[in-house]
Amino acid sequence: MTPRRQRLLLVLIGLVALGIGASLVASAFQKNLVFFFTPSQVLAGEVPKQQRFRVGGLVQAGSVQREAEGAGVSFRVTDQANTVDVHYQGALPDLFKEGKGVVAQGRLVDGLGFVADEVLAKHDENYMPPEAAYALKKAADDSKAAR
Repeated sequence: MTPRRQRLLLVLIGLVALGIGASLVASAFQKNLVFFFTPSQVLAGEVPKQQRFRVGGLVQAGSVQREAEGAGVSFRVTDQANTVDVHYQGALPDLFKEGKGVVAQGRLVDGLGFVADEVLAKHDENYMPPEAAYALKKAADDSKAAR
C-alpha cells in the first residue's frame, strides 16, 4: 500500500470514529433531555407520550394529601388556568408548601395522572424558574383575554 493510500485510510478511519462518537453523544443527550410544560399544556395534550418531562406552577391551596401509610403524597399543580394532579413517593423538599412554586419531574401514567420521581421547590421567596414564571404570567393573561 502506498503512503498516499495509508494516509487516506487513516483519515477515513478518523472520520468514521468521529461520526460514531458524535452519534453516541447525541443519543445520550436525547435520552437525558427533559422538557418543561405547564398544566395547561399537559391538559392540551402537548406533552411527549411515554417520556419524562417537567410540569411546574404553584401548589394549589388545600390540595396536598398525604397517604396514611408510607411516604406517598398527592397534590395539584396549577398555572392559575388549569391544574394537574401529581402523585409522588418520597420525601418532599423542606420548602414545599401550598401556594408556592414547584417543579415536578416524571411522566403521565394512565389512570394515575402525573407520577413524579422528583419534586423541586423554589429556594427563596423571590425565585421561580423562568419557564414557570412565564407560564403563570401567560396563563393569567390568557384567562383575562377569555373574559
